[in-house]
Amino acid sequence: MDMNTTIRTFIEFYRERGHRLIEGSTLVPPDGDPVMFTTAGMHPLTRYLEGDPHPLGRQLVGIQRCLRTTDLDEIGDNTHLTVFQMLGSWSLGEYDGPQSLRFGLELLCEGFGLRKERLHATVFGGDEQVGPDVRSLETWYELGLPVEPTVEDNWWSNGPTGPCGPDSEIFVWTGDGRPVGTPTTDDRWAEIWNHVTMRYHRLEDGSLQPLTQSSVDTGMGLERLMMATHGVRSVFETDVFRPWLFELHNRWQPDTRSLRIISDHLRSSVVVIGDGVRPSSTGRGYVLRRLLRRGLTEMWRDDSSRTLSELSEDLIGDTLSRFGQDILPSVVRDVLVAEERKFCGLLSRGRSLLQRLYPEGRLTEQDYWYLHDTHGLPRDLVTDLVTELVGGLQ
Repeated sequence: MDMNTTIRTFIEFYRERGHRLIEGSTLVPPDGDPVMFTTAGMHPLTRYLEGDPHPLGRQLVGIQRCLRTTDLDEIGDNTHLTVFQMLGSWSLGEYDGPQSLRFGLELLCEGFGLRKERLHATVFGGDEQVGPDVRSLETWYELGLPVEPTVEDNWWSNGPTGPCGPDSEIFVWTGDGRPVGTPTTDDRWAEIWNHVTMRYHRLEDGSLQPLTQSSVDTGMGLERLMMATHGVRSVFETDVFRPWLFELHNRWQPDTRSLRIISDHLRSSVVVIGDGVRPSSTGRGYVLRRLLRRGLTEMWRDDSSRTLSELSEDLIGDTLSRFGQDILPSVVRDVLVAEERKFCGLLSRGRSLLQRLYPEGRLTEQDYWYLHDTHGLPRDLVTDLVTELVGGLQ
């Protein structure tokens, strides 16, 4: 299945079972929301998971674009992405967690053609506050799926306070041959779908208060699902990334890990810009700036003559289309190129200052403050340049 067929199959499965389709929102939460970017499909639905009635009813389905920076250092492996699309289903007090698990296994095996023997589940095993999720454990036994109890890995929360509860995760085997081990003992098990039973609200003192209704929130990364249905080992081998890998490989020939990092960071930057964010020194704009500069640093690792002006508008337009964003590709490319030009100037000035003021690469906290306050050089950039300078001296 290609991307559109995968999305349609997911949505139609739930619509046939009484779920109403909701529209996905942008990466930028509305004013007043303390979260910088939307990080999960449930984020726009928080108030409804806590008990408010939703105008479309108690069973919902949708797809939401998300951004997570917590996994930036993992980018380049087989499964992690900065910006991705999350397929989601929700029961707002209508049906329980075990029913959600039954739906999930039916869709994966009968709708997407995954073999049950290549799947594995995990459930919440209990802690000092909440007992084990016995019903989910029994459901997986009933359905004939191997299951492993854990603690921290199977408790979902929206932060230090707010809605939370036990979850059950479904993993797919990505290795060769017959599956071995469990999700906690073999990293060839890749998580693709999380089913959360939202039962509690965590208060500031750490205690748990039962919610007025128990809801179910599920989230499955579109790109990981496609990795499983395509029978490949990496999200970068799906048709979602094919345009990026094809153009960047033909244009610059980076190694595999660099190709993945550049593709992820530039693709993510395109989507963030498409949602109205522009590079800046604070807030969301700074997240975009750091993301783009990380991509540029990787892009220049083997050849400093590479430039974003070489990216085709067709490539940018393909990404904007996949995320349903209505902005001209030329506008996005102009933002990318302008930020690249600014970063080039900053790097040149930074190298000159460090070589002149700190030729041995030794800086104090006061030095970092001086470089930022007087010359506008962020600490993370200075750290990268110091590493480069010290490496040149060795």
